[in-house]
Amino acid sequence: QVQLVESGGGFVQAGGSLRLSCSASGRRFSNYAVGWFRQAPGKEREFVAAIWWDGCSTAVADSVKGRFTVSRDNAKRTVYLQLNSLKPEDTAVYYCAAGVTYPPSNNAREYAYWGQGTQVTVSS
Repeated sequence: QVQLVESGGGFVQAGGSLRLSCSASGRRFSNYAVGWFRQAPGKEREFVAAIWWDGCSTAVADSVKGRFTVSRDNAKRTVYLQLNSLKPEDTAVYYCAAGVTYPPSNNAREYAYWGQGTQVTVSS
């Protein structure tokens, strides 16, 4: 079994920054991707960013490109999502997920394991 836990969400004003963490425990995969998704009230879950286990490949949604950066620390079994220049429309619950998919996929169905999410709220 693999468990993922997100942290680092919070309340921030527009233009501010947050750093989200996704920590894994349990069964280890030799090769895997970690993706970030978000879901705002009344909207569908959408892809944000993803990274391959060794950092050799990343994917970022056009809506956040240039503002969000995904990275990882394998020793800590943690993937990070740096959120910069935040906008009110970034307000959502952010989820991390893991799966065996290369290159890192924007399709939620490619990810088998999901965290519980962390709330990001951006005020005007």
